[in-house]
Formats: sequence, structure tokens, C-alpha cells
Amino acid sequence: MRAIGLQRLAGFALAVMIAGGPLAALAQTATPPAAAPAPAAAPAATPAPAAAAAPAAATPPAASNDATHDYSKDSVNSGDTAWMLTSSVLVLMMTIPGLALFYGGMVRKKNILATLAQSFGATCVITVLWMIIGYSIAFTDGGANNAFIGGFKYFLLAPLNGDINIASSLAPTIPETVYMFFQMTFAIITPALIAGALADRMKYSSFLIFMAAWLLLVYCPIAHWVWGGGWLGKAGALDFAGGTVVHLNAGTAGLVTALMLGKRKGLGVENFAPYNLAYSVIGASLLWVGWFGFNAGSAVESHDGQAGMAAAATQIATAAAALSWMAMEWIISKKPSVLGMISGAVAGLVAITPASGFVNPTGALIIGLGVGVVCYVAAVWVKKWLGFYDDSLDCWGVHGIGGAFGAIMTGVLASTKINSSAKGWLLDGNIGQMTLQFEDVAAVFVYCGVVTFVILAALKYTIGIRVSEEVEEEGLDINLHGEVVHG
Repeated sequence: MRAIGLQRLAGFALAVMIAGGPLAALAQTATPPAAAPAPAAAPAATPAPAAAAAPAAATPPAASNDATHDYSKDSVNSGDTAWMLTSSVLVLMMTIPGLALFYGGMVRKKNILATLAQSFGATCVITVLWMIIGYSIAFTDGGANNAFIGGFKYFLLAPLNGDINIASSLAPTIPETVYMFFQMTFAIITPALIAGALADRMKYSSFLIFMAAWLLLVYCPIAHWVWGGGWLGKAGALDFAGGTVVHLNAGTAGLVTALMLGKRKGLGVENFAPYNLAYSVIGASLLWVGWFGFNAGSAVESHDGQAGMAAAATQIATAAAALSWMAMEWIISKKPSVLGMISGAVAGLVAITPASGFVNPTGALIIGLGVGVVCYVAAVWVKKWLGFYDDSLDCWGVHGIGGAFGAIMTGVLASTKINSSAKGWLLDGNIGQMTLQFEDVAAVFVYCGVVTFVILAALKYTIGIRVSEEVEEEGLDINLHGEVVHG
């Protein structure tokens, strides 16, 4: 941004309004925090009473906010706690350095540092906001408004300033500090994924404000709907670890962002080949390994088979999707590209995410093989055929399409033999689950699309969202960060 002027003042005012909303609501509704209120649901389902209740389980929301139960430090299990701390670190690794390298290797040399800075900056902004208010509005009881949004009792994580070993009703075998940290890592990677659609052309100042606003206005409400005792979770929508909450949500925002920004300068004329695919392979590999924390960690325990089945399903689907994408390229383009292999693997990780705790190994194989083909067609052929949006690194084509595909296939292949609360269509004859899954996909797509558009429109007409043509031509690294990659 240039010297202080009306645009900068307007941008500052917008940031104040974004941050001030939750504070104003807090001032109106402030009440003394209840002792050990339970956040709503973990992004996983498990029928075992000792493990965290599922966001998608058929448990009434009232049970997910049981303030009358005494969850003392005696209930904390050291094995579960160690596994969840490990899972949290694995999921954080997915963003930095995993996603940063995955995206950074696919852009041109002049924009590598700017792309890495997006993942790093998003991690910092979202961590602070999650601590201040994000966790509270996503995972606590919102009272009369609980169907749509959580409450403000955990503002600044106030209840966690006391007994650090306090446990929640949905994660009774781990301290709530660990549960909050685990959920924080999900909140970090979801907005960061959007950077794949806006690569090469968004202002960094606008990006950081967008990350903050999107977290509070889009991610937190939708996480509450599905996992925090809100209306979708209460209805019975199945989303073990984030097919709609994370991937469809981020993919939809990516599509809207790409449309609002417009196409990259020189697209179709200049060479936009990735500068260093080796970075992307390393990033994809880190994502693959970290995803076991994402999916298996969503069981919120380690003492029964739920985490193990989720891990097995994740590995099977990922490998199958990489192979099916590779096969499509081999047939059509005559050569299997490295970029295609890693893109297929990420598509498999995305699609198995909502299903990992609900399907058997055969179901995981079917989902993996299917999503490799579906995302290949969406990212390579449909985007080119439609031609009106520039989803730079296929955020929509992989995360949006893959997340929706996985959510729908969860309704088809979920089995009560794997999870007693997941009664699917194909194995259990529950066609109604398919309807719920479509409702989940539609609700997330519409809400995310509309609110994302509003946030970006506010930024566009105040401080602006796109760099100038001169900056875009010369490169974001030197112009936005004053640095370049040498060698």
C-alpha cells in the first residue's frame, strides 16, 4: 500500500469493525463463565463413551454441553493426551511447512516468498484470533442461538486460565487445552488453503485482513453447525474430520476469490510453469504424513480401534487417488506427470477426510479411485472448458470438488459396523443419510459463497484486493516483501 490516505483509513476501519463485532456482542451478553463448560464436538465420531462424541453423531446437542458432569483431572488419560498432542503438531505441520511448500513450488520464481508468506502469516493471525474468540464461538454453547453460533464464555480462553487439566464432555480423556489446540490447527489450515486460488495477484495486507474476517464470519459458524452442536450436526450430517467444514468450505471461498480477483496477467500467453516441483513434492509428502493427525486424530483417543481405522482408510484412499489420477494422465496425455501424482494424492486425502471414521477399507479404496478421476476432470478439463475463472493452484478443483465428493460418498458407504452412529445407504439401506449429506454440501457452499463475496467486496472497494499490473509483472516477492529467491 502507498502513503496514508482514504483507502488506508477505510481499510483500518474495516479491520476494526471485523474485530469489534465479537467484542460488542461479548459486552452485551457477558456473564460469569460457568465451571468447565464443554465445547461441542470434535471433528470425529466414536461410539465409545470414553472417547469424544462425533460432530456427526446422533447425540442430542444437549448432551454435548453437559455442564453438570464432573470431568476432573482424574479422567485424563496419558495415552490419549500424548496422541492428541502428537496429532495437533502433525496438523500444524500440514500448513507450515507442508502447504507452504506445496503451493510455493507451483508458482513462478518471482512469487515463491510471497506464497510462503501467505501460509506463515495466516498461521499467525488465525492462532491469535482463535485464542481470543474463535474457539468460543465455534465450540461452546450459544444458548438460544446455539443452532447457528456458539457463545462467548471462552473469550480469551478465560475458563482455561484455571485448572489446566480440566476436560470437556466431548473429549473427557484429554485436557481441554489440548482439545483447543487440536481444533486451532484445523482453523489454521482451512483459510490457508484458499491461497491456492489467489496466487500471484493478491495484496498481502488485504490477504491478512481477509484471513481474519473469513475465520470469524465463515469458518467458525460452519464448524459450529457441524461439530459444535449446531443444526447440521443435530440433523445427523456426517463429517468425520472436515470434508465440508474444511475442504468444501475453503474450495468454495477459493472459487469466489478467483472470480473477484480476475485472471492472472498474461495467463494463456506467458509461461506459468512451476518454478520448483521438488518443493511441491516435499510439501505434498508432508501433507500426506500430517493428514494422519488430521483424520486419525479426529477420533480424539488412542485406546480403541477408531483412530487405527481412520489411519488405514486415509492411507488406502490417498494411494488409490494418486494412481487413478496418474492413470488418467497416462491415457490422455501419454505421460504421468509428477504434478499429477501429488495432486491426485491430495485429492484422495481431501475426499477420505469426511469418511475416514465411517467407512471400511473397501469403501476407502472406492472413494480414492473415484476422486482421482473426478478431480482430474474438474481441475484439468472443466476449468479449461469453462474458462471464466483462474483457480491458480486448483483450490476449488481439488478441495472444493474433492470435499463435496467425499461428503456425498460418506453417505453412500458409511457403515454401522465401523461406527454405530453412521448408518449409510449402500450397506445399511439408509437413503435418508444421502439427503442429509446433500443438505450439508449445499448449506456450506451457499453460506460460504455469499459471505466470502461480501468480505471481498468490502475489501475491494476500500483498500483494494489486487496488486497493480506493474507489481504483478515484476513479482510479489520484491514488491510486497522486499526480498527475492536467489539461485
